[in-house]
Amino acid sequence: MKAPLQNLVSTVMRPLFTPLSAAFCLLSTCSCAGEQNLFTSIYPRFPAAPREPMEWRRSYGRAPKMIHLESNFVQFKEELLPKEGNKALLTFPFLHIYWTECCDTEVYKATVKDDLTKWQNVLKAHGSVDWLIVVVENDAKKKNKTNILPRTSIVDKIRNDFCNKQSDRCVVLSDPLKDSSRTQESWNAFLTKLRTLLLMSFTKNLGKFEDDMRTLREKRTEPGWSFCDYFMVQEELAFVFEMLQQFEDALVQYDELDALFSQYVVNFGAGDGANWLTFFCQPVKSWNGLVLRKPIDMEKRELVQRREATLLDLRSYLFSRQCTLLLFLQRPWEVAQRALELLHSCVQELRLLEVSVPPGALDCWVFLSCLEVLQRIEGCCDRAQIDSNIAHMVGLWSYATEKLKSLGYLCGLVSEKGPDSEDLNRTVDLLAGLGAERPETANAAQSPYKKLKEALSSVEAFEKHYLDLSQATIEMYTSIGRTRSARLVGKDLAEFHMRKRSPQKAESYLQGALKSYLAEGWALPVTHTRKQLAECQKHLGQVENYLQTSSLLASDHHLTEEEREYFCQEILSFARGSADSPGHKVVLPMHSFAQLQDLLFDPPNAVVHAGGILSLEMTMCSQMPVPVQVDQITVNVHFSIEKNSYRKTAEWLTKHKTPNGIIHFPAEGSPLPAAQNSLPALELSEVFERSPSDNSLSTAGIICRNVHMLLRRQESGSSLEVPSGVALEDGAHVLKCSSVTLEPGANRVAFRTQAKEPGTYTLRQLCATVGPVWFVLPHIYPIVQYDVYSQEPQLHVEPLADSLLAGIPQKVKFTVTTGHYTVKNGDSLQLSNVEAMLVLCQGENRAVIYSNSREESHTAVFRIQSSDKVTSIGLPATPAYHVIEFELEVLSLPSAPVCSGESATLGTPEPPRKQKDRQRGAPCMVTTDHKVSIDCPWSIYSTVIALTFNVPFRTTHSLLSAGTRKYIQVCVQNLSELDFQLAESNLVDTRDTANLQLTPLNVPSPQHIHSKQSVFFVWELKWTQEPPPALHCQFSVGFSPASEERLRISLKPYTYQFQVESFFTLYNVKAEVLPPVGAEYCRTGSLCSLEVSITRLADLLEVDRDEALTGSDEYFCTKLMYEVVDNSSNWAVCGKSCGVISMPVAAQATHRVHMEVMPLFAGYLPLPDVRLFKYLPHHSAHSSQLDADSWIENDSLSVDKHPDDQLDCSSMRSRGSVYSASSGEHKGLPMPRLQALPTGQVFNSSMGTQVLVIPSQDDHVLEVSVT
Repeated sequence: MKAPLQNLVSTVMRPLFTPLSAAFCLLSTCSCAGEQNLFTSIYPRFPAAPREPMEWRRSYGRAPKMIHLESNFVQFKEELLPKEGNKALLTFPFLHIYWTECCDTEVYKATVKDDLTKWQNVLKAHGSVDWLIVVVENDAKKKNKTNILPRTSIVDKIRNDFCNKQSDRCVVLSDPLKDSSRTQESWNAFLTKLRTLLLMSFTKNLGKFEDDMRTLREKRTEPGWSFCDYFMVQEELAFVFEMLQQFEDALVQYDELDALFSQYVVNFGAGDGANWLTFFCQPVKSWNGLVLRKPIDMEKRELVQRREATLLDLRSYLFSRQCTLLLFLQRPWEVAQRALELLHSCVQELRLLEVSVPPGALDCWVFLSCLEVLQRIEGCCDRAQIDSNIAHMVGLWSYATEKLKSLGYLCGLVSEKGPDSEDLNRTVDLLAGLGAERPETANAAQSPYKKLKEALSSVEAFEKHYLDLSQATIEMYTSIGRTRSARLVGKDLAEFHMRKRSPQKAESYLQGALKSYLAEGWALPVTHTRKQLAECQKHLGQVENYLQTSSLLASDHHLTEEEREYFCQEILSFARGSADSPGHKVVLPMHSFAQLQDLLFDPPNAVVHAGGILSLEMTMCSQMPVPVQVDQITVNVHFSIEKNSYRKTAEWLTKHKTPNGIIHFPAEGSPLPAAQNSLPALELSEVFERSPSDNSLSTAGIICRNVHMLLRRQESGSSLEVPSGVALEDGAHVLKCSSVTLEPGANRVAFRTQAKEPGTYTLRQLCATVGPVWFVLPHIYPIVQYDVYSQEPQLHVEPLADSLLAGIPQKVKFTVTTGHYTVKNGDSLQLSNVEAMLVLCQGENRAVIYSNSREESHTAVFRIQSSDKVTSIGLPATPAYHVIEFELEVLSLPSAPVCSGESATLGTPEPPRKQKDRQRGAPCMVTTDHKVSIDCPWSIYSTVIALTFNVPFRTTHSLLSAGTRKYIQVCVQNLSELDFQLAESNLVDTRDTANLQLTPLNVPSPQHIHSKQSVFFVWELKWTQEPPPALHCQFSVGFSPASEERLRISLKPYTYQFQVESFFTLYNVKAEVLPPVGAEYCRTGSLCSLEVSITRLADLLEVDRDEALTGSDEYFCTKLMYEVVDNSSNWAVCGKSCGVISMPVAAQATHRVHMEVMPLFAGYLPLPDVRLFKYLPHHSAHSSQLDADSWIENDSLSVDKHPDDQLDCSSMRSRGSVYSASSGEHKGLPMPRLQALPTGQVFNSSMGTQVLVIPSQDDHVLEVSVT
């Protein structure tokens, strides 16, 4: 290479900031070796070559990107190759190219081969494997030399000698200076290979550089490791990404450096410091702020590289690079956000590293940095973008305002007298630390440097700049809806105006700040702001507002006792000083002076009659730190009249009152908003961070997991301070208590009033007067009322027990509520007598007289006089609004309703279909109502009361038969809860039938009957002649309660009347089952013989004369139907189970029926039932032409019998009876009727008889019926 190549290309490295549409641009350096003239001649053809984007694939699964490839070419020198340990990435070529146009074998062997060998040896010595050999073919040289070898032989020799395994590292460029298609194809192939190898080399070197960088970072715990050296290495990687226009990846490198440095600072604060941090602990001597107007601040970069940078220098340079990249990414608002975080973190890092900083220096640095960031953002964005993103910038405005305020206080620019000499010296030192203004801002009229210098130059300039910044910050906060933050800035403005003796300007800001503190529940800031507001109001002469604020501060427990007493004395001093002008009145809210805790009424139900005395005791908790003499405490009462008369009764009013008469009021804590009490509790959690290397604890802290619930905005349009202008109510009804001393804490205040007009009185307003100062509670809540009533006299009668029992004395309670009526001597209650109920008179009757509050007053004796129609009860003299209570004994005569039939209950006999339901349900007592009319002395109208008595007994009767002998059984069941003693039972015939006798078979001694138990009485019925068809009986028995030894009066017996019909026996039925012939016992499954014998026991009687009776005067017969039924399903009836017989009406006339039955089970089986019915013919012309048996076999019968019998008959028919199930088969035939014989007329003499049935011999399963 005869001439240097560095004159042909530029070697200046520069970042490319012009973005491409779909790809990035890579600027790589290539070294050129070989024939200089050859490269010089073809280099001008490179720009004309097409540049196509290439896909760049990176390691670790990162997304591929499309890039354009550009190259710088430099002359090959050994000095350009990387040395051992060199961490540079951009200072050495990525690809080395050897150019030759040799086409002669002799020349190749003589010079080119040796030159190539030396070139490759140098590359190998430096570990470079990225190379390319370009053989240029020239047709002109071929024409001049005819003995040269073909081109392929030179290329093959080079590939064999140098490219054994990498044949693609040798390419051919044919006639590069021509414009033929062959030349173009050759250029395209060469450029493609060049781009491919360049990209491969760059990717490999970049990966190696990243690995070396990670290795260097992992050595950070070793002694001698320097953050500044590592910073320069990783920044070079950021420069590479920036050249590629991969600004996001470049920003990541700076963020990693930022995070690494921050972690070391935090560890230093925890006691784990690194040696290299001592370079950054140098005292701060310059505080000129951030530099953001240059892409690279080379001055600070050199300080970092030389390890001479302070903490502020490093942070400033690092943020300037981040700012540049963020602006390239078009994210200026993130610059503002990061800047605010940087400024706050720098303040903390300086404290952690214990860096010496002159007073005010850090404030200057922060102020200049805030303005620099704001102006940098404003320079790259238009006004519309800035206005729409104020939320990102307002924090910097607020921080700058805060720091300028600190500088003003520090330099004496806010004091009343202005800055002194010491303040001026401090100002000069601060301005000296700023240094000279930078050249890039020297021509700017509103640069941060000029603003700060001007603000610190004079008091007026500072006030102007500070007010402008504060107003701008407040407007920004307000425009984005952050009213809370705006008011906090206003709070600082208020402090500034107070120092400047301008309280009228400070008041509005203090009110706004106080509103925000109250809304958010900050107790201590509320107290502090109120103190400032009180001072402001005092200077402005706002007496009422000042007294209100003083009362709030006097009750504030966040102040010391001395401060509270001071503000309390301010109120008392005003009250004493204004006593001479009674017309002037100052109304203040009550809650800061005293709080209402509870209220006690006497009487407790807060109900009093007209003219009565009502006492009211109130507990007030004084919030003042010293005793306060109160001139008067008044309660304004609102009177209302209820329209509904029923609300006037004392009973109704008492039901709606507190039972103990105490009303508690909710406690009022601090005058913070009520919403503060409803905030959720703090949800705090511990947070631990451990080191990833040795798992040791690095940091510990707490976080609030529901901060979004606690810091929600709770402001409203209305002020949270209670307005001083409380409306006073003027009313005719007022409760007063004078000259009361309220001690700190709870105090009892008593009121007493006499009730006048009936109605409802509501306590509306509470007022405490201290001279001209009135502390008013405008609304008493919860609502407190007391009622005054005027009640009408009332009479109430009720039984003492749950139910009244007939037949025994029962107590009834009379309650007379006098109301507004005064009972005088001679007043009485006139009761109309009822025939079946008696009012029993005692020897001495006493009444209890209560007051209206149910307190026992005294007892008095009253008299009772009875006549035939009226019972007079004399009332004792009683004043109005009292209650008279006394008890009387009444007696209802016992009797049961008249019943007929064979068996009946106390009431009306139920139809047969309801008997089963009656057996399932529990029996109930029969009730008897007695209505009594009472005349009262206070009314011209009679009062009718109804007393309901329950008959304690339930009585039933039944007819029992034993052949022809008859017995009447009476069952008495005790349904009440009491036990009774029964005696002198008697049963008589009410019609005194001749030759009829009732013989008792009962025990003559008294019988005890317990609750829910029954007692049976039996009489035998005897007669000598033909008995009547019906017997009318009356049963009576004496009774008395078993618990009482002796009653004052004799009780009447309990009576029960009933009627018995057809009570004598007409037929005797006897059944017998015989085993088969030749067998001793019946067997299951074998047919047995059933013999039924029906015998008439009497001659013709009056009851026989009915439709079933036929015959002449000498011979009569009646038609009967028999039916064999087995309800227990033990027998199977074979053949006819029923039939019609003609029974002679003569004594001992007998009819026998034979049929076959089959036992179904083994054991002692009861005999089947045999039932008899009267067979009544149908009234039609065809009735005499039909045989009785044909009726049975062909027609359905209408049977008038018990439902149970019908069910039995259906079960019998289901087993093969001759009855027809359908009545529609013989619609033209008349239907006979069956009438069941009364149970007293038929006696079954074989009832209860059992037959032994043995199992069959061939049965394997034995079924035994046990009854």
